[in-house]
Amino acid sequence: MKIIFIGDIFGKIGRRAVAEILPKWRKKYKPDFVIGQNENLAHGVGITRRTVQEVFDAGVDAMTGGNHTFRGEGMTLLNEHALPLLRPANFPPTLPGRGDMIIQSKDGKFRLLVVNLMGRVFFRENLDDPFRKLDEILKKHEGAQISGTLVDFHSEATSEANALGHYSDGRVSALVGTHTHIGTVDARVLPKGTAYVTDVGGVIAVDSVLGETKENIIQSMLTQRPFQHTPVETGLCSIGAVLIDINEKTNLARSIKRINEEIIIE
Repeated sequence: MKIIFIGDIFGKIGRRAVAEILPKWRKKYKPDFVIGQNENLAHGVGITRRTVQEVFDAGVDAMTGGNHTFRGEGMTLLNEHALPLLRPANFPPTLPGRGDMIIQSKDGKFRLLVVNLMGRVFFRENLDDPFRKLDEILKKHEGAQISGTLVDFHSEATSEANALGHYSDGRVSALVGTHTHIGTVDARVLPKGTAYVTDVGGVIAVDSVLGETKENIIQSMLTQRPFQHTPVETGLCSIGAVLIDINEKTNLARSIKRINEEIIIE
């Protein structure tokens, strides 16, 4: 079973890049599932019905979320369980949405458990423990007929992501990091069979600071004043993604590799 996971899709340039690259990737890699990260879809912050549908129409099967997912129309869309949208499971349970779901491949051969968690280090939110929340979700799905389990860990600290990766080793098929928009070089299969990468990266403009206009960010850092939110919407776009191969008989990973590309969006 093959999965393509695409990191944080940032604004218009990210949505357009995904729509352009996915037909090529589906033909080349023949994935059974394509999963994307949704928290920056709408002008770089949050989600809307139109931007979510645009990415689903491009060929993404399901989307995980993060701390910005509740913004825009997120509070409404997350309650629509017909939409394959997730938000981190360790947010308070009173919030709309879900943090785990099982999706089925289009040919009906595979069932994938997708889990969404968020880190606690360097975030202002007071979240539940992602380690214990993962235990809880895996226990809930014990005995389920699934071909694998993919975890998106939305985190700031590399140490926290590494720790959760080792904690989950052999218990999930893959744990991939998102949020920083900068990909790390440590994609590998851990000793007990879990595919891991600290951060997949993002789908963002290359000539930017994490997707934002670089001059605004630099000026903010020089003056210690808030910056004007201005996403870069055209130019060279970097697409951060990984291809994961899972043995559906053991639910463990055979391999994980980066399939990053850059394309020009006009």
